[in-house]
Amino acid sequence: MQGDNAWIALRGIRDEDIPLFSATLLIARDEYPDLAAADYEAQLRAYGERLRKTLDPTAAAAIQLRTLNEFLFEELGFSGDEQDYYDPRNSYLNEVLDRRRGNPISLAVVQIELARRLDVALEGVSFPGHFLVRLPLDDGIVVLDPFQKGRSLDAAELRRRARTHLDTHDIDDARLARMLEPASHRAILTRMLRNLKGVYAEREQWDKALRCCDRLLTLDAHQPGEYRDRGQCYLKLGHVRAANEDLRRYLALMPQAEDADAVALQLAEISTNVPRLN
Repeated sequence: MQGDNAWIALRGIRDEDIPLFSATLLIARDEYPDLAAADYEAQLRAYGERLRKTLDPTAAAAIQLRTLNEFLFEELGFSGDEQDYYDPRNSYLNEVLDRRRGNPISLAVVQIELARRLDVALEGVSFPGHFLVRLPLDDGIVVLDPFQKGRSLDAAELRRRARTHLDTHDIDDARLARMLEPASHRAILTRMLRNLKGVYAEREQWDKALRCCDRLLTLDAHQPGEYRDRGQCYLKLGHVRAANEDLRRYLALMPQAEDADAVALQLAEISTNVPRLN
């Protein structure tokens, strides 16, 4: 998969047909144009072949997953980046494989892709706060934290984690089950890009934040908030007319949004100052 055409192709294919690992390398290629994606594909394939030699294919799925985690986090030494969690390199899979360090979602992608090569049905979970993974079992699911070397999490800890990111303390079994539903490949890519967008916005690297908005809208044009965020990036970069277009589109799609009045005020100021700003 190469360049803009590959991104456009992602928009039109079924979610289950999205090649997750290859698509995450597309994200990395925006930052590393000379990235040799085939080398990283080969590296992950070699990991899978090494792991398969030690894995008992007749073992229960939970045992196979434990073997996978020991290989990934103990033998290979992959770990969460505790020292610089918001380092953008933690979101780029080439850097994650080179440094064996990442954030929850990038480590989850490596874990999921290794599991897929072993026919272990590991799935991503777009949980509040940290991205997690889950393995369906006959009597339920086991939920793991890739950032903490695949440590399993019980319901009580999951509720505690969720409460720190939600306005309510009332998280019953049904709501927790909804939070633990598997994330689609498109949702995983979207969350990775939004993480990067937030990191670059915090660093005021508006050109890179804008790039993330572009990719998000290519994946799914029905994301009103991304038009607003891209408009704000355009403003920071001095592209006033493009900002005006995106912010107007946001208001047209979300006229009742909580920030609609604030965005309307921005548009009024843009209209007043376009000749001067340009």
